[in-house]
Amino acid sequence: MTTQGERARTALVTGAGSGIGRAVAVELAAAGRRVTLSGRRAGPLEETARLIGERPGAPDAAVVPTDVTDPEAVTALFASVRRSSGRLDLLFNNAGAFGPAVPLEELSPEEWRGVVDVNLTGAFLCAQAAFRLMKDQRPQGGRIINNGSISAHVPRPGSIAYTATKHAVTGLTKSLSLDGRPYGIACGQIDIGNAATEMTARMETGVPQADGTTRAEPVMDAADVARTVLHMAELPLEANVQFATVMATTMPYIGRG
Repeated sequence: MTTQGERARTALVTGAGSGIGRAVAVELAAAGRRVTLSGRRAGPLEETARLIGERPGAPDAAVVPTDVTDPEAVTALFASVRRSSGRLDLLFNNAGAFGPAVPLEELSPEEWRGVVDVNLTGAFLCAQAAFRLMKDQRPQGGRIINNGSISAHVPRPGSIAYTATKHAVTGLTKSLSLDGRPYGIACGQIDIGNAATEMTARMETGVPQADGTTRAEPVMDAADVARTVLHMAELPLEANVQFATVMATTMPYIGRG
């Protein structure tokens, strides 16, 4: 097990080609971690790697395009991490999809499965592969941080697939925390509200509210999320942030509805 005072030196970030994943990958690399970048498309991952390379002293990042819904692709991703780094100290399980913003009765089974496959099955496959690697490596152990959401607690109108998967991620986090105890594997969850990314650009122009109106909502800098993830990652494995909520201070979460 990693002892008090030691810090993780290797990390894997899924969904690293944009938004929260990119911000976290850059922050981890700037803190001295060798980061493997995973996502569907090579181009955005290469751009993240370029941004990391601009940080003085940051280790080079590895780029491994991966579809997290494909079990064989996930197996290949973690085999690549093992070959290149020898071990994995941190997984930021971040890849996700919102799905279409349509009324519940119009959501097709294919659209439902598309969100479940990425947000839940993909998160499970990556967590399972990380668990296997962290259990087998020496020193044993590591940390998994799952990207939950404010929607892991309260829904938005017309978001049943996204909300259901994010509630399920909370169960995934709790089970990983329990099952990881004998092997020095810590698992926590960060629930993020209204970080300014490409996926949340519509927040500033107007989104549906529980009272039927559409209103703009405040956002925060994704770098603030990245710093929170870094804090969680830097703790010794004897300590764990089980759940953290970071959000725009005045977003309509407390009192939503």
